[in-house]
Formats: sequence, structure tokens, C-alpha cells
Amino acid sequence: MISIFVLEDEILQQSRIEKIISDIISKRSWKCKGPEIFGKPAQLIDAIAERGSHQLFFLDIEIKGEEKKGLDIAKQIRNKDPHATIVFVTTHSEFMPITFKYKVAALDFIDKALGNERFVERIESAIEYTLEKIGMSVAQDAFKFETSLSQVQVPFNKILYFETSPTVHKVILHTTDERLEFYAGISEIEKSDERLYRCHKSFVVNPDNIEKIDKEQKIVYFNGGENCLVSRVKMKGLKERLQ
Repeated sequence: MISIFVLEDEILQQSRIEKIISDIISKRSWKCKGPEIFGKPAQLIDAIAERGSHQLFFLDIEIKGEEKKGLDIAKQIRNKDPHATIVFVTTHSEFMPITFKYKVAALDFIDKALGNERFVERIESAIEYTLEKIGMSVAQDAFKFETSLSQVQVPFNKILYFETSPTVHKVILHTTDERLEFYAGISEIEKSDERLYRCHKSFVVNPDNIEKIDKEQKIVYFNGGENCLVSRVKMKGLKERLQ
């Protein structure tokens, strides 16, 4: 399932794009969450609670008279979520050549002045691409976890470990380049991918990224210096996984 977000400050355009996206999803029977429509950039940024290639953003470039605001928002999204799909929907087609300077890797640049049929085709194409990208990234060695409350997708080779969060019913995922908190139980994580190993009541690790084990202190060390605990009863099983 993909999540669709729209940043558009004009009411008529909000209604237009919301109807187009909803009609496409219904016609194609695609599994999508949304579209969620936002008129203010801060609301959109605050709503980004997940990471992964399942997220699709349609962004207007001019917001409240600020001609390039959408480009700045795209950069913030890309910093939060390197794998999201970003599409610009705008009347400012003259800005297309400068988008590369913002390093946001936009999928498309759709002009609002396009004829309706062509406009719908481009929106549909972006949604289809995002759905296909999920399939590709899962095939290409991704870790995917999905419940009614959470959806997380990251490259498996970047996972260091998961730990129970101080926040009830949440876990924290530590990767080589980020820290992600989401709704899940540590036992759910343990069962979600057989490549993972439960080394402690509070920790699940990716054995592939373990650098060394301190058997005396019962600490597991990962590439980059991060570490977590391993219980005495789980030590033998972990060592077997590393051989």
C-alpha cells in the first residue's frame, strides 16, 4: 500500500487533484492510503511519520505567493525520506530546469495548464510508478513491515538493530544512517523476517552487521560503533548465526 500526500494552497485545485487521484485509485482498484490534502507546508511536514518508497508527494511549487516554496519543501521531504517519490504539480513550468539544483530527484513536473486527459494520465503514471517501485525494492532485499498502524520499508543491509521504545507499543529501528520510531512490538519484529535474530527481551539484531561480541559484558557491537545487549541464554544462538 502506498500513501499519497498533496500540498496545494488553492481550494479549487485541491478539489480537482483530490477527485482525480480518488477516481484513479477506484478505477484501478489500487491499494492506496489518502490522498491527504494539505494547504500549509508545515502541516505536510508534520504528517510525515513514516519512511519508504511507499510514500508519494504531489507538491505545488508556489505556496501563498512564495514562488519556490514547494522546492524548499521537497528538499525537507527528501532529507526526512530519501526513498519517497516526489512530483511537482505547478503553473510554473519555467522552474523545471532549476529543480535539479535542489537535489530532490523529482519523478515528474506536471503543468496544471495541461489538458485534463493528459493531466490525469501523468498523475496516474506517477501512482503506478510508485506502486511498481515498492515491488522492486522489496525484491531488491528490503525489510518491509506493515500493520494497520505502521508501514516501514528500508534496505535490509542498512539495519543494525531494533529496540523497545520508552513509548508504549513502539519500537526504535537503528540503521546505518537514521533512527526510526514506529508502532510495533519487538516480538512482531522478530517474526517479521527470518534474517533477524532476537538476542534479548528488548533487542532484535541484524547479524549481518555485527562487528564483534563482548562475551564478558554481553554487548553486541555494530559497524559504526553502535551497540546493544545480548542475554546469556541467547548468546549461543547468536554465535551460531554468525558462523
